Amino acid sequence: MHPERAPYETGMLDVGDGERVYWEVSGNPRGKPALVVHGGPGSGRSPGMRRFFDPERYRVVLFDQRGCGRSTPHASDPETGLEHNTTWHLVADMERLREHLGIERWLLYGGSWGSTLLLAYAEEYPERVSEIVIASVTTTRRSEIDWLYRGVGRFFPEQWERFAARAPGARTGGEITAAYARLMEHPDAFMREQIAADWCAWEDAVLSGETKGAANPYGDRPPAARLALVRICAHYFSHGAWLDEGVLLRKASRLAGIPGVLVHGRLDMGGPLGTAWELSRAWPGSELIVVEDAGHLGSAAVRGHVVRALDAFAAGAA
Repeated sequence: MHPERAPYETGMLDVGDGERVYWEVSGNPRGKPALVVHGGPGSGRSPGMRRFFDPERYRVVLFDQRGCGRSTPHASDPETGLEHNTTWHLVADMERLREHLGIERWLLYGGSWGSTLLLAYAEEYPERVSEIVIASVTTTRRSEIDWLYRGVGRFFPEQWERFAARAPGARTGGEITAAYARLMEHPDAFMREQIAADWCAWEDAVLSGETKGAANPYGDRPPAARLALVRICAHYFSHGAWLDEGVLLRKASRLAGIPGVLVHGRLDMGGPLGTAWELSRAWPGSELIVVEDAGHLGSAAVRGHVVRALDAFAAGAA
């Protein structure tokens, strides 16, 4: 990992619909432009992600997607509507941010939900993307949502039973997330907090083999961040992320000519390796690196592959 370097420029971008998106830039102002696309949806940017990039060679842009982090209005507030918070709104926000910063083409880096969003952007604006690096590949197909919120329950039956109890009669992961989306609009604040806690307990259970019980990546978030994350996640997944089933794989040929490195853990319970394999087969010129002992949260080996890929792309631009 490269040394930390604080942002030298920050701002709030008015993207319409009453929404303002927070952004920040670090590294070399004359370096290779790169955009970090965070996960969740609704997790907010992670400053530590700057350390994947050589600050002498990259101009690194981080931003908070609508409704989370420092972007406003915040989804933890029940008065904040989500009708203007969709995949395609976020794609448009990314393009507005590129124009605002005067960037012609940029490298995209992200993982988990971030990989879905950056793929949607890259397939919409392939001429604006120089390279792509992804850790933990997802495309947010309904089949992937069904796996994460129902199918993987066969490995965690006790925890899944508690999670699914909030959605009696639900038959698919999409129906379960739809029930949570409705419950997260409950007028009682204590009820919303309990629903968010139940969602996070399930997400943490899926990741428990990776953390060995030492941490709860979802449940340990600050209260407002946790509420925004769950509300946005349930909103997106109950709508299949507004993506036709399998569309990102079907249109992966639009990425031809964009060099890509995909890094995925074989032990990823939340997002099984099959999706990364399918994407690598559909995307001409991409490289898939499978890390045998890693899961969804990655590992030192995963981080090493990501840094090496980014270093190589920076060297190629020199």
